Amino acid sequence: MTWTSFLRAFTWGNVRQAEKAQRLFLAELARRSPLLPGKDVLAFIDIDSMQKRVYGHKKQGAAFGHTKIQGKSVLVRGLNALAAAISTPLAAPVIAATRLRGGNANSARGAASFAAESVSAARAAGCTGKIVVRMDSAYYAATVIAAIRRAGAFFSVTAKMDRKIRAAIGAIPQTAWTAIKYPQAIWDEEQDRWISDAEVAEVPYTAFASKKGQAVTARLLVRRVRDLNKKAAAGQDELFAVYRYHAVFTDSPFELLQAEGQHRDHAVVEQVFAGLTCGPLAHLPSGSFPANAAWLTCAAIAHNLMRAAGALASLAYARARGATIRRDLIAVAARTARSGRGHITLHLPEGWHREHEWMNLFEAACGPPAAAA
Repeated sequence: MTWTSFLRAFTWGNVRQAEKAQRLFLAELARRSPLLPGKDVLAFIDIDSMQKRVYGHKKQGAAFGHTKIQGKSVLVRGLNALAAAISTPLAAPVIAATRLRGGNANSARGAASFAAESVSAARAAGCTGKIVVRMDSAYYAATVIAAIRRAGAFFSVTAKMDRKIRAAIGAIPQTAWTAIKYPQAIWDEEQDRWISDAEVAEVPYTAFASKKGQAVTARLLVRRVRDLNKKAAAGQDELFAVYRYHAVFTDSPFELLQAEGQHRDHAVVEQVFAGLTCGPLAHLPSGSFPANAAWLTCAAIAHNLMRAAGALASLAYARARGATIRRDLIAVAARTARSGRGHITLHLPEGWHREHEWMNLFEAACGPPAAAA
């Protein structure tokens, strides 16, 4: 029996059991390895989804959904993978929870319960300090924010630029804006250029006031970037400054500049998706939807196990990309040997430059090797 044929026997109930096992496994990894340094002070949970392209007419749940390719929104036939990543200012992200959805699922579908599960998984993994849940505008919903608050975490979500948000931004006085300069320039997809400076301000804001009993009053952080004058080269100077605005709705306890910078770091979840795509989630192999959902859970377990291996090997590998860890610590050109019915001996390459890190990992996982006879 192959692994995929085993997964084809899964029901949705089995998938939910596997997802719980994945969260328990993460908690044990965090207990046994330095997986999340600084988790007792501050941790971030980043929630996002990815439209995974699939092929074949019999793939259950496959449908057309929106995704971005090279900055352009396109329709792609596939399945929608929802994931929550836990990170700290000192640690690379690990996966707290996953959920597979149909390809045409709305981004916020099931996000409230998923966010509560993610915060619970972070607490079980030892994140006893402040937890900030970061999301993009697809999760700007009263139910999602309420679930995060009930779980005892803070939220930071990109606000949809509707009429009320624009009115709140328009009421900000010019004296309230604070200039900031990015240590590393940010790529702006809309203007196809690098942005190195901007201005930020904040105002109190009440969201979802039209929904009975669901109004939330918190902070509206606004970042504005001066719009590029495309006709300046032709000699047509601008009459007045034009800005583009990016709003973040949050109850973060941190001051303005710190909270705004922390929200921009939400992009770290894209590194998680990139690592999964170039690894176990290169494809969703089965035609069965529960089998593919279980495959996604197994991919999360493998990702977390690899991150724990990197943390045990060295500080450099604790934050290295998944492809680097696989290349240097897993895909080792070693030779196995066995004498009679004795133990298997692994002969590492002679003069190998990764020997020290690999031995750190081996000794942490298995104990010091036996002395040679």
